[in-house]
Amino acid sequence: MSEAVAVVHVVDDDDSFRTALARLLRSAGYAVKAYRSAGDFLLDRPGDGPGCLILDLRMPGPSGLELQEALAREELALPVVFLTGHGGVRESVRAMRHGAVDFLTKPVQRKELLAAVAEALARQSAQTGAATRRREVAGRFATLTPREREVLDLVVAGRMNKQIAAALGTSERTVKAHRARIMEKMEVASVAELVRAESQLRTRGSRSRPAG
Repeated sequence: MSEAVAVVHVVDDDDSFRTALARLLRSAGYAVKAYRSAGDFLLDRPGDGPGCLILDLRMPGPSGLELQEALAREELALPVVFLTGHGGVRESVRAMRHGAVDFLTKPVQRKELLAAVAEALARQSAQTGAATRRREVAGRFATLTPREREVLDLVVAGRMNKQIAAALGTSERTVKAHRARIMEKMEVASVAELVRAESQLRTRGSRSRPAG
């Protein structure tokens, strides 16, 4: 299968500006979808494909900041570049706190805009890759038994086999066997890798119920 094409979603209520911006982005090689309002964007929600969002600040209906904050609750929210003629320090700080890639003002230089779009798409690619890795790790974690999860928690807490055995009321030999199965199921070769994998699970609450 061919790789999905990234789409730049433009939300701006100024018809002429929106059209000119879409033309500029297409001339730079990007696929573009344009919307007059946040409501129009939400009614035609894009799928999970790659992309980013160029967002005006003040529009009829939900504002750009309100749309950004609603989307930010999603795991794979589209990265946002604000492009507005009404932005102030307060709005820009609020936008950046919620993860905006950039906060640009109109009129914007072509080079500056395209650099922001490139950064947004790079961030989205990194987020997608991280989410894929989390799902893979969560799938492996789901195969662990309840006792193996107990052992894993103690291993990543830095406990030695003897300490784990005492805490769980079992033998060191049994703990070693559990550790070996955990390493195999989690597909890691060291405790350091196991700690990183467990940390990935906690970043989005990906720890699920045990198998069986």
